[in-house]
Amino acid sequence: MNYLKDRIEYLMADLVPSRIVNLLDKYIIGQNEAKKSIAIAIRNRYRRMKLKEEYRDEVIPKNILMIGPTGVGKTEIARRVAKILGAPFIKVEATKYTEVGYVGRDVESMIRDLVEVSFRNVQAEKIKSVEEKSYEEAIKRITEIIKPYPTSSNPNNPIFSIFNIQQNISVPEEIKRDIDNQRKELFEKIKSGQMNEEYIEVDLESKPLIEAYFIPGTNMTFDQYGIDMNELFSSLYPKKTKKKKLKIKEAIDILKIEEAKKLIDYDEVKKEAIELAENLGIIFIDEIDKIASKGEGRGPDVSREGVQRDLLPIIEGTVVLTKYGSVKTDHILFIAAGAFHISKPTDLIPELQGRFPIRVKLKNLNKEDFYKILKQSENSLIKQYKLLLETENIYIDFTDDAILLISEVAENLNNSTENIGARRLHSIIEKVIEDISFDIEKYKNQSILIDKSFVHNKLEEIIQIEDKSSIYII
Repeated sequence: MNYLKDRIEYLMADLVPSRIVNLLDKYIIGQNEAKKSIAIAIRNRYRRMKLKEEYRDEVIPKNILMIGPTGVGKTEIARRVAKILGAPFIKVEATKYTEVGYVGRDVESMIRDLVEVSFRNVQAEKIKSVEEKSYEEAIKRITEIIKPYPTSSNPNNPIFSIFNIQQNISVPEEIKRDIDNQRKELFEKIKSGQMNEEYIEVDLESKPLIEAYFIPGTNMTFDQYGIDMNELFSSLYPKKTKKKKLKIKEAIDILKIEEAKKLIDYDEVKKEAIELAENLGIIFIDEIDKIASKGEGRGPDVSREGVQRDLLPIIEGTVVLTKYGSVKTDHILFIAAGAFHISKPTDLIPELQGRFPIRVKLKNLNKEDFYKILKQSENSLIKQYKLLLETENIYIDFTDDAILLISEVAENLNNSTENIGARRLHSIIEKVIEDISFDIEKYKNQSILIDKSFVHNKLEEIIQIEDKSSIYII
């Protein structure tokens, strides 16, 4: 099984651009131009993978620059399309990076983060492919804990005391056969679930205490030099374990992962993870407008331009060292986004502008969009709150006129205060159902219909306030 090849075959067969847009429509209302552009860019990547090798490297990804205010769906479009495709995806903020030579994150760290996501994706698929075998190995391991062979390390074992078996002296074959038969019976009993609630003490692998090893006297990690310190230490020293008492059902779930990791080839996982990141990886760079310089050439503008120049080779195509190996960035898809309220896309350095040939402007959301977001989207806030309150045996529903009023309030607040797009809906709905969420005992086992008058009563102060920006903000 090769994760990259499997994804390519599936995507070429089933995910044409129009289908990608249809899938995005379930979660994101409007912004059709942006969805269409990203669907075409994604499809072109898979078309490239079907080309002969001599032509494949000549086709560069058409990176996308999304322009639009906060809360209109820029991040959600990128994140959702990555989820649909099963592609490794990370979101980074341009403002988190600093020019080389300054304290802060270097731009290459985004590639290492992407490869980390890619590695986890491939590892998860590999573990899934050996799930049945690892499940049986986990149960087998539990039977060995419950019914061990007699040794000097368990002298209380009655068989040990009878035969006076010492360390390094082999167990008699007839004793082994007897224990093996007992283990077989135990295996079937555990597999059938009869012993799920019984407890067992198991030795579990301890996770490394340090995830990032810094080079003394610097703010650089060994990962930046392609050195995996955890792997290096594990080869020098035996893995640490800790004893834990668990129900057998829980022990199987944990040991199943440990056994699966023994069954898969980690050199192959690393190789496939790098291939996947190089060819299908998506990096979403948010707030790129914040590092656009105004051309004054001094103060913070110099630093902003420095970050842009550091980004350029990564987007243009270079090789970055990671703890999993060297990664070429030539065919990673970069999607940059920014509001560009103060600066303009043309304030970016020309070389960086040229690396984002596809530009898409996302429109502001109005009350009609908010209504559709609440009513039609697959993961709408109304659905989320209904499900959350159902866990408390409280059943709420919203009438159409209530949803319309919420949408109107959201539009008015965005127009009169800071425009935060669809994020405004979170605050408004939270305010509407605040008392229901708080007074659980009062509303338990009740069905509550939230209509226009209910919403109006809860939001009356906000609706009546003329200067919302200075008195009441939600």
